[in-house]
Amino acid sequence: MNEMRAALYDRYGPPEVLYEGRVPVPVRKRGEVLVRVHAASVNGGEPYGRAGRVPLVTGRRFPKRTGIDFAGEIAEVDAAVSGLREGDRVWGALPRRFGSAAEYVAVHPRQVSLAPENLTFEQAASLPVGGTTSITALRVKARLKPGERLLVRGAGGGVGSVAVQLGKALGAHVTALAGPKSLDFVKDLGADEAIGHTTTRLSDLGTFDVVMDTVGTGHRSLRRLLAPGGRMVAIAFDVHHIPASVGYILVSAAHGPRRVRFFSGNPQRELFAELTRYVESGAIRHVVDTVHPLAGIAAAHRALEAGGVRGKHIIRIV
Repeated sequence: MNEMRAALYDRYGPPEVLYEGRVPVPVRKRGEVLVRVHAASVNGGEPYGRAGRVPLVTGRRFPKRTGIDFAGEIAEVDAAVSGLREGDRVWGALPRRFGSAAEYVAVHPRQVSLAPENLTFEQAASLPVGGTTSITALRVKARLKPGERLLVRGAGGGVGSVAVQLGKALGAHVTALAGPKSLDFVKDLGADEAIGHTTTRLSDLGTFDVVMDTVGTGHRSLRRLLAPGGRMVAIAFDVHHIPASVGYILVSAAHGPRRVRFFSGNPQRELFAELTRYVESGAIRHVVDTVHPLAGIAAAHRALEAGGVRGKHIIRIV
């Protein structure tokens, strides 16, 4: 076992630059586990990286990989690792790098936890990034309380669809802002109100205790929707105006009663384990839009960029 299949691209560009190729199987280091990946998902930031919109982050060396989160089973465990065994069903995410759309990943055990028993691998792969991001945004950063009003912008996507469910689990009144084709979908996830972003002005939405933005634009307008003492959590920024977008978030995070919080996720074992508990209790369910084979990685990126996504596009590896 010297090589494995993986999603690759040799230059920045449109989805068509992606292909299924072969790379060396990662060598498990001391203290790591080797995971045989059954399924991965396509996350919102990956098309920006592939298109070359953030070259300072992605760099100039090719070929490049794609994929952040994964679901699979432990193939090898270092003798120094406790709590995990070969054959365990796990899910997790790579720490600040791409490459999970492949047959194997080598990770530190803090980057994985046991996956929910009530999900298939493909269903499980739809949740690690969206689930842990939502937990961090709503429970940790915003400290969402029962009875508060929550607005989720981009509620039909991979993160927003989980945030709607988690908001309800935390006892909030949830308003979901989504595309017109996703309104029934987010209502079915538990949203108290589902509003089309193409037919309603932000200024007509009222006020909220917490706003969670998964889109990355219009932060000034969204901040005006906060009630006194309100909190806004932004998990994305405008890639076309990065300095202005990031600068505004930093200033508003430090000044004023209506603060914007931004964070870059690097979830670890405790968060994945918490997400597992939410899923096994039925509070959060999987959010699969479409399952693609590894050879269909370009089609998955193309579909995500076309919009109208309901949940996650999943890449079947095994």
